[in-house]
Amino acid sequence: CRRRGCSGFRQGKEKGVRLTISVRQATRHDWPALQRLFLLSRCHTFTWLNVTDFRLTDLEKQTEGETIWLAHDPQGELAGFIAVWMPDHFIHHLHVAPARQGCGVGKMLLQALPGWQEHGYRLKCLTRNHKALAFYAASGFVTLGEGKSDEGTYHLLERKAAWPQQQAKKMRPQAHR
Repeated sequence: CRRRGCSGFRQGKEKGVRLTISVRQATRHDWPALQRLFLLSRCHTFTWLNVTDFRLTDLEKQTEGETIWLAHDPQGELAGFIAVWMPDHFIHHLHVAPARQGCGVGKMLLQALPGWQEHGYRLKCLTRNHKALAFYAASGFVTLGEGKSDEGTYHLLERKAAWPQQQAKKMRPQAHR
């Protein structure tokens, strides 16, 4: 990735060292870094909202009962995270550090979700968040509908399970010539 701040975030070599991003489930130890990234990302992205209302404590309130996975570099620096309500396969939050956007971190977080190929996942994305809507479209999500929230109009998006479609192709009888 050639974007500033992305160096080494795709698998590859940099000065002879192979750098990678790792994804793992978050622990309470990660909470301060997650809170800082959540606040920074929201202030950077949701410029049409009153960002002075955002607080570090918002993350805990908004992710109660959800499972969080994080992406980090080999030095342990947080690159992004995803929060999911697993019973419904609903992605509530996906935030990537502004300096790491466009480097594949969001894609890695999605692909690391349990059953990414076997289950469909849904999410809501604010209509004014054009970069995120483009990212989700490129990741296979389609719009199911629209709604309104306190933050504005949103799209309800869904990514269908890929596994059953792939299996169906493999199981189709081949025509003999």
